[in-house]
Amino acid sequence: MQGRNGLTYRDAGVDIDAGNALVDRIKPLVKATRRVGADADIGGFGGLFDLAACKFKDPVLVAANDGVGTKLAVAIEANIHGTVGIDLVAMSVNDLVVQGAEPLFFLDYFATGKLSVDTATDVVAGIANGCKIAGCALIGGETAEMPGMYKDGDYDLAGFAVGAVERSDILPRPTVAAGDVILGLASSGVHSNGYSLVRKIVERSGLSYADASPFAEGKSLGEALLEPTRIYVKPVLAAHRETGAIKALAHITGGGFVDNIPRVLPEKMSARINLDAVPVPAVFGWLAAVGGLDQAEMVRTFNCGVGMIVVVAPEDADKVAAVFAREGESVVRLGVMEADEAGPRTLFDGALAI
Repeated sequence: MQGRNGLTYRDAGVDIDAGNALVDRIKPLVKATRRVGADADIGGFGGLFDLAACKFKDPVLVAANDGVGTKLAVAIEANIHGTVGIDLVAMSVNDLVVQGAEPLFFLDYFATGKLSVDTATDVVAGIANGCKIAGCALIGGETAEMPGMYKDGDYDLAGFAVGAVERSDILPRPTVAAGDVILGLASSGVHSNGYSLVRKIVERSGLSYADASPFAEGKSLGEALLEPTRIYVKPVLAAHRETGAIKALAHITGGGFVDNIPRVLPEKMSARINLDAVPVPAVFGWLAAVGGLDQAEMVRTFNCGVGMIVVVAPEDADKVAAVFAREGESVVRLGVMEADEAGPRTLFDGALAI
């Protein structure tokens, strides 16, 4: 029945029909992420996952959530929405795998002022793609249309991942010791941290996101800066399970080497990183030059070319590196662990090639 004033929810800025159209559009994308334990159907009030089907013996659940930050502002201004969903998945599943956990399922939250079915479909397609790369099922999510909360065209994302690990395989291990080797897995670029600074640097450069990238041939600046975060799940799980030799992992996100590596180290133990060994992608050289950033700012803001740190005993370094190389990762030896009364902290030798 119509109320006295004749208003509808659509008059207030919320289009239920658009929301239903989005669900219909994304159903096949979601279905493509199904895995053991989940059929990845959506439309109910909650997503179901059958942990018993995964055949864990003594599982511990691990949960993580994150967003994409102001990288979304680049996507919105550049009108490129198909890859930020990969970033959303990556930021959570990479955090899960550093504890040895296999990501099982993912939930997303998409909030906007006025729902564009096309834009939201592009975003969810990226999320589904990220879930397939990580081997987890997209079993549900929420689309919130909130007029007055966001400007036209703006949206925000949050992601939630749950994984499981056998109790005996939880990382980091308490056996991290002086002399252990630190391996680094190459990043795909800036990943999803530091974009408030990146955007300031772009503003200073005078370039638009549609202009040709000064550091990535054949791409616009927007395309180059939206290179999605690398998802390390399958290579890390392969190395962890096949060798049993990984002692600790660190996902290099906001805070760079300085803040992330100490999070997985025992007391009075520090990581000594040789910055000469870091494979610095061209984007970081451009950011440092245009922004006037010194090395200290770079290593505490960006991954600088290394998205994941792996700690192993010296005698295991070659076999672990070989598994990563077989799985398609670029691996470098970055340094060693050392006893340090002031630790845990990250110590540096050498200089970044910026």
